[in-house]
Amino acid sequence: MGWILLAGLALVAGVLIYSYNALVRDHHRVLSAWSDIEVQLKRRHDLIPRLVEVVKQYAAYEQAALSTVIELRNRARTGHSPGEQGDLERRISRSLFDIRAVAEAYPDLKSNRNYLELMQQLTEIERDIQFARRYYNGAVNNLNTRIDSFPDLIVARLLRFRPAEYFDFDEESAA
Repeated sequence: MGWILLAGLALVAGVLIYSYNALVRDHHRVLSAWSDIEVQLKRRHDLIPRLVEVVKQYAAYEQAALSTVIELRNRARTGHSPGEQGDLERRISRSLFDIRAVAEAYPDLKSNRNYLELMQQLTEIERDIQFARRYYNGAVNNLNTRIDSFPDLIVARLLRFRPAEYFDFDEESAA
């Protein structure tokens, strides 16, 4: 009888240890994926001033669109939750779309090599952000599912694991 009780306790301890380790692994995967997103967003934010300078040379009176994107970029560079960051990045994407619209009115700008290179880099960065966002949101989904699933939810509640926040922003306006 004692062996059965000991085996049962060992099984419960094993399940708890496995659950804890899985939660920690998934939590670190979310942190790592968010770090990847931050790297891509930094690349994007670093590109914006160069793009604005090139557009300024051709469209000096279009200051409103240029000022808006710089102001949003500066706000987005400080730490935010994924939801807040998503809102700021959505607004940046709209502002970048406005800059592209401004460029349409200036044929010389549209054919400028620097402008074309910057737009190509921006397109690549937007694609990289999309890939990083998908990976991050998948990692968040795995963690949140584990936190809500038995027996992991017992360990998660005891050790105060919290669901992670998804990172969403509208890519259609960024394309």
